[in-house]
Amino acid sequence: MVLESTARALALRVATEQATARIPALAVAVIRGGELIWSGYRGRVGDAPPTASTQFRVGSITKSMVAVMIMRLRDEGLLDLLDPLEKHLPGTPAGEVTIAQLLSHTGGLTAEPPGEWWERTPGVPIPELIGLLDHMTGRHRPGRRFHYSNLGFGFLGEVVARKRGRGWAQAVHDEVLAPLGMRDTTERPRAPHATGYAVHPWADVLLPEPEHDAVALAPAGQMWCSPADLARWAIFVGGDGAGVLRPATMAEMREPATVEDGPSWTSGYGLGLQLRRHNGRRLAGHTGSMPGFLATVWADPSDGVGVLFQANTTSGVKGNALTGDLLDILDEHEPALPAEWRPAPVDDDLLALTGPWYWGPAAYVMRALPGRGLALTPVGETGRASRFAALADGTWLGLDGYYAGETLRVVRTGEGVHLDLNTFVFTREPYGPPGPVPGGVDPEGWR
Repeated sequence: MVLESTARALALRVATEQATARIPALAVAVIRGGELIWSGYRGRVGDAPPTASTQFRVGSITKSMVAVMIMRLRDEGLLDLLDPLEKHLPGTPAGEVTIAQLLSHTGGLTAEPPGEWWERTPGVPIPELIGLLDHMTGRHRPGRRFHYSNLGFGFLGEVVARKRGRGWAQAVHDEVLAPLGMRDTTERPRAPHATGYAVHPWADVLLPEPEHDAVALAPAGQMWCSPADLARWAIFVGGDGAGVLRPATMAEMREPATVEDGPSWTSGYGLGLQLRRHNGRRLAGHTGSMPGFLATVWADPSDGVGVLFQANTTSGVKGNALTGDLLDILDEHEPALPAEWRPAPVDDDLLALTGPWYWGPAAYVMRALPGRGLALTPVGETGRASRFAALADGTWLGLDGYYAGETLRVVRTGEGVHLDLNTFVFTREPYGPPGPVPGGVDPEGWR
């Protein structure tokens, strides 16, 4: 729960958004520490306000659910992210695009499928959709740039269906939603659910929006979800996988694969997850938009904070502003306390590696981390910092930074100990003892 003053500030922000954006019904929730701590509801669904169990269509948040299934297949060895689509879905004109490129919207595919506006018309089965495609399916060279593609996730949904031998939505339900306890998330609406509306731009009147089964394009935006279920999804995205995915796989999905807005990026894309920077936070989640509905869910894995909204309107909600303001209100009114420091045991061999090391004349410091981990960081403002995890063979694997995936070895010789980090040598003194330094050291020494 939150303090009364925090709840009032959150409620005011939600009420202001609903009134000024003229939203028929709006549901909002805030998560901290893996728990729902506040929710707010404004407007009406029928004759009553929406509730935690009222379904809204969540649009492209569906893509993240499909992506989780793809990553499960990868972890089981049934596909590789570098596999071309042709290997698992033969016969498309996008066969050379890889699974990873489809997940990250870097395959260069057209954003929308051919034919009528797919979000507002009944869909077609995958064989018919593929038959409509031609060489113009590609808009950019695969891997060149970020270009959002609903078509690409239609392909990924079909890959899931073929690998599992059942529909993509059934596979998502059985392997992802049910284990997470998301009982109110379905492919088509169930009561109670909000009706999707367009709000007239110059009058306070509504126009019901159509809702159809998108069939082959359903993996791009079909799902309906309650606020309570979407809060559970936020906890999952910001957590460690909850048994549905390995923690390392969940973290891999949150890594930036591409950016949307240039070198000083504020928004980007991972593997089926949108990414956003906001006031020092790096958020993962997804936005959603379908005729009559808007939704957004964000989670910050660093402290377990998340936020979401769902609305039954085609346009008008300033989604990033709304969710960002809610996060800011929480941080201002109830900043999280730092975790309590406690001493932790360190093995003697690890303790002996701590302290100063030198890459040539550049000073670094090694610190011990819990679980036999190491952190190597530069003493000054320049240099390459990385964390390392201990492996069974006595080496350490780089986890992040320049040395991600590289191997750190501790080398003991008659002259002492040095570190070999993917051929770079770190010594206890600047260019000290001459033996291990590749290329040798001037025999006259420092002068």
